[in-house]
Amino acid sequence: MATSGGPLLEAVDLQLARGRRTVLQVPHLALAVGERLALVGPNGAGKSTLLETLALLHRPAAGVVRVAGAPVRWEAGELVRLRRRMAVVFQRSLLLRGSLLDNAALGLRLRGVPAAEARAAVRPWLERLGIAHLAARPAGRVSVGEAQRASLARALALDPEVLLLDEPFAALDSLARRQLMIDLAALLNARPCAVVLVTHDWREVRHLAERVAVLFGGQVAQMGRVAAVEARPASEAVAALIAAAS
Repeated sequence: MATSGGPLLEAVDLQLARGRRTVLQVPHLALAVGERLALVGPNGAGKSTLLETLALLHRPAAGVVRVAGAPVRWEAGELVRLRRRMAVVFQRSLLLRGSLLDNAALGLRLRGVPAAEARAAVRPWLERLGIAHLAARPAGRVSVGEAQRASLARALALDPEVLLLDEPFAALDSLARRQLMIDLAALLNARPCAVVLVTHDWREVRHLAERVAVLFGGQVAQMGRVAAVEARPASEAVAALIAAAS
């Protein structure tokens, strides 16, 4: 998917509108192969909207999204092909009826992988995420944290080149959040893929990201290496956001 030396995922002069209101305006954002980028900002800043646009779930009103250097053609067949290179985990776990194992295998099943093969492929991810002992348990009888681990297993089993995480720890208590953050970081270190992470927590930024983009009002106020942004915030607003999120 990636081209030699070029960005894996790129947005140029991106604009997204709702009605007559522009909700997102990003001149340039690029994600390299294996890079981890965090998106932070107050509620309503456009973080999730930007992530969903990068996931090709919203068609921008203007600008271009490029995947491996090629502009996205917003046609059904093209979008399906490109989305198969990505996986998205949302804030709330999306579990259906059936066992935890069946739910974790659902992504592969939707891509046409036979049931037995899909279950076998996802079991190692349940093991790595510490929930293999719950594989046969009905999905309705697991905790919020266990359900989110199953969602991550489902996404990682797809072997994505881009993993998009929309506040994946937000619904968890502090202890479960910290442990899952540690476990996910270890998994990503062992099997690198490009990551876009939406979060309100600067501790997650430090632990999981290399670069960070700070958004206000649908625009990027500052973007750079995490340590550099933290050490030299571009404005009082950015400094206050980092202090509040730390």
